[in-house]
Amino acid sequence: MAVQQKTIRVVIGKVGCDIHERGALVLARAFRDAGMEVIYLGRFQTADSVAKTAVDEDASVIALSDHTGSMRYIAKDIVDALKKHEGTDIPVVAGGLIPRRDLPYLEKLGVTGNFGPGTGLPIVIDHIEKTVAKNNNSPEA
Repeated sequence: MAVQQKTIRVVIGKVGCDIHERGALVLARAFRDAGMEVIYLGRFQTADSVAKTAVDEDASVIALSDHTGSMRYIAKDIVDALKKHEGTDIPVVAGGLIPRRDLPYLEKLGVTGNFGPGTGLPIVIDHIEKTVAKNNNSPEA
């Protein structure tokens, strides 16, 4: 009997005052087209609301989008909020305008991807799929 794989559930969060949502909307459509279930929370979210939604919705991954150069702060707040809501098993990926100097910090937090403008959708989708698969095969899973 074949084991049915769980559909990847992606929570897309835009934390803070970033009004640029075209990238997040393009990602939402691409993720859906790739067979993922997408929960797009819209603009002006708090880290707490994104983390709580991800836990409540049994998300496979959180995808953060920011075009203000503030991802280091957003990601830290998300990681802290996931701890608060007992969701540290949910991987976090990020994209947007991320200063190069912030990349090592984000990786140290456990935030992966950290994609910049112009990254191809297949690359992002592949990263999400591999991240979720790796997380599902972890000893804690």
